Amino acid sequence: MLHLRRFNPFALRHCCCRTWSSDPLLCQLNNCTNEDEVFDLVGKNKTKLSENHVGSAVQLLWQFQKKKPELLRNTDYVKNHSQFLILRILAENKIAYMDNETLVDMLYSILRFRVEAHDSLVQELVMEGWRRLDGLSLPALSKFALCLQDQQIYNSPLTGHVADIVSRNLDSIQDTRILSVLMISISSVISQNFRDQLIQKAEFALETMEFVPMNHVRRFVQFLRNVKLPHRPLLYKCNKVFIQNANYLDVEHLAIILGLYQSLQFNNTEFRLIAKQRLTEMMDDCNNPLIFTRLFASLGPMAAPEVREQLMETALLMSDELDHLQVLAVAETMQEMDCRNSLLIQKIAALLHKYLHKYKPIELARVTQSLVALRCPNPDLYSKLQKLLVGSLQINVIPADVSMLTRVLSMLPLFFMDDVVVARINAILPQCNLSDLSSFAAAVIKWVRRDQSCQQSPSGPYGQLLQKINDCAFQRLQKANNLDLLLEELKYISGEWFEEMLLEETMRTLQRLMDQVTWTNMLEFSSFIIKTNYLCTPLLDKIAAISIEHIDRIYNSGTYSLLLPFAVLNYDPPQGEKFFEACIGHFNSRLDCFEPHLLVLLGFALALAEYFPETVIKAIFNVEFLAKLDTQLGTLPDALNRRVRLRLMELNRAVCLECPELQIPWFHEHYSQQLQKKSNGNLSALQQQIHRLLGVILGGSHFAKVSVFTPYCYGIDFECILDKNKKPLPYMDQHADLETVHWGQVGQFLGRRGLPPGAQRIAIEFLDSKAFCKNSNHQKGETAMKKRHLEILGYQVVQIPHFEWNSMELSSKDAWMEYLKIKIFEKL
Repeated sequence: MLHLRRFNPFALRHCCCRTWSSDPLLCQLNNCTNEDEVFDLVGKNKTKLSENHVGSAVQLLWQFQKKKPELLRNTDYVKNHSQFLILRILAENKIAYMDNETLVDMLYSILRFRVEAHDSLVQELVMEGWRRLDGLSLPALSKFALCLQDQQIYNSPLTGHVADIVSRNLDSIQDTRILSVLMISISSVISQNFRDQLIQKAEFALETMEFVPMNHVRRFVQFLRNVKLPHRPLLYKCNKVFIQNANYLDVEHLAIILGLYQSLQFNNTEFRLIAKQRLTEMMDDCNNPLIFTRLFASLGPMAAPEVREQLMETALLMSDELDHLQVLAVAETMQEMDCRNSLLIQKIAALLHKYLHKYKPIELARVTQSLVALRCPNPDLYSKLQKLLVGSLQINVIPADVSMLTRVLSMLPLFFMDDVVVARINAILPQCNLSDLSSFAAAVIKWVRRDQSCQQSPSGPYGQLLQKINDCAFQRLQKANNLDLLLEELKYISGEWFEEMLLEETMRTLQRLMDQVTWTNMLEFSSFIIKTNYLCTPLLDKIAAISIEHIDRIYNSGTYSLLLPFAVLNYDPPQGEKFFEACIGHFNSRLDCFEPHLLVLLGFALALAEYFPETVIKAIFNVEFLAKLDTQLGTLPDALNRRVRLRLMELNRAVCLECPELQIPWFHEHYSQQLQKKSNGNLSALQQQIHRLLGVILGGSHFAKVSVFTPYCYGIDFECILDKNKKPLPYMDQHADLETVHWGQVGQFLGRRGLPPGAQRIAIEFLDSKAFCKNSNHQKGETAMKKRHLEILGYQVVQIPHFEWNSMELSSKDAWMEYLKIKIFEKL
């Protein structure tokens, strides 16, 4: 065809005209300029319309809508028009006569007008498409698959049939539009091997094609979201395309991409900075409620304080124009922003109250979570929410939905579990996975604490239900035989019920399935271990062994997840040195691939394990990197921002104390002083007890100082000073300022002045359960690091573990005093 156009364009035009002239009615349809002309022509010729006429008319109606801006489309007018109903009836009667392309185009166009999936025309078109599936061309197959996705047909045999055709024809798919649409459409029914083939195909397309439209690239990212796989190589390639075309990204595209990245926990500084700048520039032009809602949701969480205020003011002014879904999106963003604007909270709460009848069960759950997080004081709203949630719970049969509704019901103030809730939970329990069971347990425990009458009755309804939940969870663990599926169920489980009732059994199950640990799942495995703080050496040894063998298959930043449990739990595996060297060697030459905040976290994890690679330290502690980090922190959530700043300070302290030869200066003095001011100076009952006992042992309370801050911002519970004869020195007789330090020319700490010769500073630390691994008395990495650093600062460190202090042996004042004497005097 292109060859013909090139040499004889008039012949092509003549061919088209002759086709039209041979079918005058089709020619008239193609000359229509609006919907009314199409409907008028249909009304006059309804007895003459063939399947081609019907297909062309419906497709033309959609083309008219497609050309209009989204807000100006009048799809309801077209859908409800009497002549459109006639077209639907004619189409249903002529399905058998339609060719494949007309059939698929008809289904596609009909769905664009939001005709319900249960409509007889839609059902007949789907069934006929299934019968012809193997004969569809790849473009028609992708459009048909998209129609299935529009109808939420994700896990049916029909979708599996589409996936089988794609698998057999994957090598012949060259169009990225067809590939990306099909990838999304079949993502819920594919095997892991086929998933990897599709990812490889997408990567190859991005590497070899000069131009791939952004919508196609976005679908590749959406595919990764659907299969819950943050495949870094493909994500980086897609991200590069987005950055290169940033000037063409509008609010809608930016919102979608940022949402996908958040789902995948992919945090790219360069793109977030571009998105933040672009969205900020577009603020003044967002007068439309839909566009503003998208901008508010995307920009709000990463905006500077003054921009946040402006966004909230605009949201307040525009709130009455928002529909029910837009109000919910604003409420959830306010929750993410930790909004405390009382006027806006009250206004959004009032609108949510107004729209409650419009929300689906999952949306009601989101409404509840947002209102509770925003601390909205509206009893009437909570009462109405409660009725709607209980009503939804009564009729719902999906385990995940029942657990979700139960969980949010437990969030409501003054709600107590009734017989309806108990019956619904009991009925659904055998079908629930561990995540659902965890939600039920957390809700029941919360209700037990509210209902004083049931706290002392383990045989009551609460106790019986909790026991049944426990039994179901144990049975599920004991029957588990697939590690990947188990890790998926455990991904979002946490809380006291899991730790107290299920953690030990979970670890036994994981050890039973340990042979299924591979390089593909060990990052998830590692993340679960760090979340539990449980030291299970066989599992950690397994991770280390696989890491050494397959380190080249792990994306660079993934090494952080591998190293973290070993550093935090303070465990050195049998091949410890080889393991750490393999990880360090893997990322050492690729440090530029790390996001700035992640490189800081990696550096701190290595410091916990007493590894200080010079390349990593030099990469972090330079002016250019710190400026880049500071810029990135402005785009991160507040909690992560604070965590990274703290870790940078702690890494700076560790490098100064443990690696003075690297000549890294201590530049966190001001930050440390701010932390000291924010710290709570009140003594706990236990601290007061120990302080009194120290006063007796040392000869007076003035011999022990409480809540001391050392140089480099370490806080210690108690400090005392013994002279060379182990006699305590009173603080009132000291001439030395405890904060006075002596520095070398390159920032190296050289020691304190003012102590008498031979005197020794003693740091006395009470170690609660957080200082130890969950299942043992093994000290965690931060506790061990603090002890090392205090010793470098000149302290003799005395640690009082909680399990020794609270033991049966130390149940009297005399026993505690004797214990402290031995710790302070005899072990020096």
